[in-house]
Amino acid sequence: MNTSRRTLLKATAGTLGLALTGVEARAADPIKIGFLTVKTGPLASGGIQMEQSLLLYLKQRNNMMAGRAVQLITKDTNGVPATSRTKTQELIEQDGAQIIVGPLAAFEALAIDDYTQSKKMPIMSVAAAEDITQRHPDPYFVRCTSSSAQCSQPMGDYAAKVLKYKRVAVIADDIAYGHEQLAGFLRVFEDNGGKVVQRLLPPLNAPDYGTYIGQLKTNIDAVYMAFAGSNGYRFTKAFYEYGLGGKIPLIGGMTAMDESILKQTGDDALGIITSCYYSAQLDTPLNKAFVAAMQAEYKIDPGYYGAGTYISAAVLEAALKSVGGKIEDHDAFMHALRTNVVQDTVRGPVKFDAFGNVVGNVYIRRVEKKGGKLVNTVIKTYEDVSQFWTYGQAAFLAQPVYTRDYPVYKNLEG
Repeated sequence: MNTSRRTLLKATAGTLGLALTGVEARAADPIKIGFLTVKTGPLASGGIQMEQSLLLYLKQRNNMMAGRAVQLITKDTNGVPATSRTKTQELIEQDGAQIIVGPLAAFEALAIDDYTQSKKMPIMSVAAAEDITQRHPDPYFVRCTSSSAQCSQPMGDYAAKVLKYKRVAVIADDIAYGHEQLAGFLRVFEDNGGKVVQRLLPPLNAPDYGTYIGQLKTNIDAVYMAFAGSNGYRFTKAFYEYGLGGKIPLIGGMTAMDESILKQTGDDALGIITSCYYSAQLDTPLNKAFVAAMQAEYKIDPGYYGAGTYISAAVLEAALKSVGGKIEDHDAFMHALRTNVVQDTVRGPVKFDAFGNVVGNVYIRRVEKKGGKLVNTVIKTYEDVSQFWTYGQAAFLAQPVYTRDYPVYKNLEG
């Protein structure tokens, strides 16, 4: 039986119509963002801010990015590595997430890294685990905030050169994030003539800091603290209750005096100097608008955690625009995500090194009271700070990863 040319053309057009309908339907599907955060336990203050700022970013854009609807799927990890892994598997295998924002903690990121790499899942995390963007890089990982030591290294420089401290005690949560922050501070501080003469490592869920405060030496210039979540507030409160406030200066890492806890801390926090990639006090139009929106929506100033997901969302949107919204074009999307230079974010301009880690400003901040509330006033800016500080990538990576035991604490006193 002969097939007429008209019939063949109709059949071909029908097939093309079905194909085009399929393509259009795929493009019309929402982009699924899986979100891992912490809503319970000592890390909850930061985890809740992460969610608030991400919801705000999407609300400001009517839940659209690059012309496509966005669906946010949130999972609470409880700050537990095993739970983080389970929730990640749910997001990928059950919910069809195309990118994951989160998790919060370094130990969570390490717990899911091998699994997400096996799935080639793009990850945008505030988790600061050093080696994920160093000696054992995850090619699908992008960090827009800071590695653990990226902000503590400038603090070591500032403490030695500007504050002129010579003898410092350090204290941190006994987790990877705490160890890595202390290591970065130690290395730079001692390279510039200072000495870390005491180290204390309470557990993340320490019920009380009195035992540790009682051990602190008195012949020191300052205490450097590297706490996560609400632990900076709890330590500072105890520090004053035990009568050391005003006698020994406190300095700290990027979350020790986070904006998410300043309302609780009270005037005990006044004068504490910390280093971070962000401050709600940054005087730029974009940041002022962000802070005003967070205050209007949630009655809070954003800090490390809230700014982290807001910046991640901005970098994500820029990458999606670069590929015309086609997140399904995995290779092109990942290339855009890791190579775009995003000039306008609430922390300032950001770019990325070959390992997917941000290069950007780090701010030295001092807690002050303005308008009746505590804020982190910027007193110095270190521009274009790399995770490798000033050591150079090759020299830095030739050394072991920062840990509890490296660099060696060679000046500890009994």
